[in-house]
Amino acid sequence: MTLLRQNSELKKLGIWNWSLPAFAGKLPDGRNYNTCPSAGVCAQACYARNGTYLFPNVRARHQKNLTLVLDDLPGWKRAMLEELSHNKFIDAWVRIHDSGDFFSRTYIAAWLEVMAARPRTRFYAYTKEVALFRELVEPRPPRNFWWVYSYGGTQDHTLNPDVDRVADVFADETAIDEAGWHSQSESDLLAVIGPAPVGIPANNIAHFKARQAGRRWSQWQASVNAARAERRARVSEAAASGSTNTAPARSCSPDTE
Repeated sequence: MTLLRQNSELKKLGIWNWSLPAFAGKLPDGRNYNTCPSAGVCAQACYARNGTYLFPNVRARHQKNLTLVLDDLPGWKRAMLEELSHNKFIDAWVRIHDSGDFFSRTYIAAWLEVMAARPRTRFYAYTKEVALFRELVEPRPPRNFWWVYSYGGTQDHTLNPDVDRVADVFADETAIDEAGWHSQSESDLLAVIGPAPVGIPANNIAHFKARQAGRRWSQWQASVNAARAERRARVSEAAASGSTNTAPARSCSPDTE
């Protein structure tokens, strides 16, 4: 079984990758899943929910990966260790999740065991699972694992760019330069080993860029959080006053979903 592959962008850099289906969906057996439980606005402009990632053969391969993890995590770990035992992975880079994220404690623990058992392979990841990493990774990080916390998730408010290595998605390269951040567009590895903080130019996908509306993902997420807080405050105020006339219903928009 081949678990690690190289997508077109990472192949140019000699980087291997492990993929899960992005965000939420349904497996062929009818089970629902969410591989990105801390996703926020990123789910509305995720490159892995567009293009080749939607091809039936690609979707089926990613869902097969997830099914193996869910149904036989020890078997998945053995298979991953066997694959990584080949000489081509010595001193190689593996990106964990070019789609998906560390969706559970047991899953991230299994990856940490794999990293410890294959110290000559270098692993890296973007993640929005900040709380899990604070608890399970940061206290004793593997020496062969690099990660960056990416904005656009429900745990953005827990990040401190003065302390944490962070990445944000900008409208374009000019916006990255103007903010004084450092683009990773020349190599995905710059996200974890280049200068920080890290700026990522938005993918040139028209409907995604329209939703982003020129904002950084951190700004987009903050605006969504503020709008939700305002609605909750109105509801609480109405409940406290005994009023049953809350704000009129609104149709969902990218900023309120």
